[in-house]
Amino acid sequence: MASPLRSLVEDDERYLKSFQLFLERSSEHQCMQDFIHGKLADELARVGDGKAKLNVIGVGSGAGEIDLEMFSQLRQKHPSLTVDNQVVEPSSQQLHNYKVLVSKTPDLDYINFTWNKMTASEFEQHWKENKMSKKADFIHMIQMLYYVKDPDATVRFFQSLLGKNGKLLIILVSGRSGWDKLWRTYRSQLSSSDISQCVTTSDIKSGLESKAVGYRSYQLPSQLDISECFVEGSEKGELLLDFLTEVLDFSRTAPAELKAGVLEMLRHPDCSVETNGKVLFNNSLEALVLDPLP
Repeated sequence: MASPLRSLVEDDERYLKSFQLFLERSSEHQCMQDFIHGKLADELARVGDGKAKLNVIGVGSGAGEIDLEMFSQLRQKHPSLTVDNQVVEPSSQQLHNYKVLVSKTPDLDYINFTWNKMTASEFEQHWKENKMSKKADFIHMIQMLYYVKDPDATVRFFQSLLGKNGKLLIILVSGRSGWDKLWRTYRSQLSSSDISQCVTTSDIKSGLESKAVGYRSYQLPSQLDISECFVEGSEKGELLLDFLTEVLDFSRTAPAELKAGVLEMLRHPDCSVETNGKVLFNNSLEALVLDPLP
């Protein structure tokens, strides 16, 4: 039975507010930065051999902080290259934030930004309708496969755009994270839309393996302080619960039994650890790197 609860993505303002709080309370961006400066830098060193220009596509780039981190590494590995960067992002506010960040960041003259206010599926449709044939050298899809109808098909399409030595980077929550346990238990009651929402790298890897598509995997350990979720009436706790459940105003609209069950699950050792009076949710991510289709 479909859930009567409304999806958080229906309210862009509240989504961004809860997402910003999530970033403040978690080590998500830090673990991504560690990965970008380490393992991803090695992957990027093999991108675009012998080229003067790289074609990059960022799918669901958000406000651009992580994009610019990756560009700094790309620049270090390929100092003489210019970059054509297609930014695909459906949120007007996030696109605006990205543009503001670019305007404030020095030494980005080597990048030509093309702004696409559209979803991944709209971009795919746009690409096919215009019969575009340009190949990409680097495509990244970070924390965005929750918002497509068919994650496997989306991965296949973007992988098909890779040119020789191209790389597709996917970052999602890990199948070993607290998210996986929460979603496997409550998916049918929380998920109310026609997007995938509850997807982890375990799902993506299963899809790749069923088609014998190779990938390289990197674990990105991360934690999220959810202590405020257990403080009755806490505005920040309610925002975090919205983000964790992907439900708009979860505390106020969820049936009492569902709310109690979710709070109990969030505290379960399979999801979180309690230390120094804090409840730390297992927010571990996993990065998958794919090469071009043979």
